[in-house]
Amino acid sequence: MTNTHTSWPQEAEAILPALVDLRRAIHREPELGLQNPKTRDKIRDALAGLPLEFREGPSTSGLIAILRGGGADGGNTRTVLLRGDTDALPLTEETGLDFSSEHSGMMHACGHDTHVAMLVGAAKLLCANHDRLTGTVLFMFQPGEEGHHGARFMLDDGLLNPLPDAAFALHIMPNAPHGVFASKAGPLLASSDQLKITVKGAGGHASMPQDALDPIPVACAIVTALQTLVTRRVSVFDPAVITIAKIAAGTTYNIIPETAEMLGTIRTLSPERRAMISRELHQLAPAIAQAHGCTATVEIEEGFPVTICDSRAVDFGQRIVEDLYGEAAWITMNNPVMGAEDFSYVLEKVPGAMFWLGVSEQGSDWRQCCGLHSNHMVLDEKPMARGAALHAALAERFLRDGFTG
Repeated sequence: MTNTHTSWPQEAEAILPALVDLRRAIHREPELGLQNPKTRDKIRDALAGLPLEFREGPSTSGLIAILRGGGADGGNTRTVLLRGDTDALPLTEETGLDFSSEHSGMMHACGHDTHVAMLVGAAKLLCANHDRLTGTVLFMFQPGEEGHHGARFMLDDGLLNPLPDAAFALHIMPNAPHGVFASKAGPLLASSDQLKITVKGAGGHASMPQDALDPIPVACAIVTALQTLVTRRVSVFDPAVITIAKIAAGTTYNIIPETAEMLGTIRTLSPERRAMISRELHQLAPAIAQAHGCTATVEIEEGFPVTICDSRAVDFGQRIVEDLYGEAAWITMNNPVMGAEDFSYVLEKVPGAMFWLGVSEQGSDWRQCCGLHSNHMVLDEKPMARGAALHAALAERFLRDGFTG
């Protein structure tokens, strides 16, 4: 069994200037949600002239580019998917960069501009070596990751059919060591659900609470009970986070309102815990409200599932990172991140993994860098070459050897 194509790092470094230009062009014109046509067109322009086929669907501006290898495969029919997300966040940029967002209220503050550039780079590398590939590569350029379920829509549109044999994604991390990759087997990111609880009482004069049913102290009691639920009913080995981030009630200082509304988020690391929390919340809040003579309704809007990495895929990725860049370039994470990712929809159907890539400035104190979703977030673009090289190496070796490579 031969090693990974050893010149991927050098070939990626050679195209880094083009990747930086693409990343900055996308950064200047961020787009939100499921429709990112300007970004899609920039991707198509960057891939023009390459031996690729394209698929698009009706629900999003998502794009699948398909590369069919030309190498002798001895009957091998493997397909591997590489994914990069395309959408931005509803933030007003305050970085001061000379390629800052030209659209107020929109910013690439989660690194999706770099994800696109790295995936385009991998497509260029693999197309240049397609005669050596022994299967098919799907490059998934996916909008709507920031809460819009873009991956699910692309799956529902049939753009990934037939499903690939493995799937990989990269996500940059500005407050992580420069050029270092990280991941872990099992849950890597949490599920994310939106919680809304509405308590209904009876309004009245604030000087005469005995003649009303004040929903505000009932809402406060529910918030306290939610934290007790987490600490007393939820195992620390299969945790949950419930955060009430907004409480809204009333109009002025001397009126007891009729209703109080709470908004929050639920994060879990297993489908079983996610279902359990939903059941408990639908029982707990109405019961507390009833004890005070009020009523409560619970609404849970399901977000992304848990992002679960296949252990074989993580081990596979670690071996390739260490082959390309040495043991110091890999970190096995001790704990998951409680953020969420819609690549989870792909990993529910296809074995694979997501890897973090540190993009802090080389030599900086990465712990002090602005994190993801900050409107001050900046990053070092040089590690994008490593990301493109890893994408290419993952595809090449998986097509040849599967997860045993």
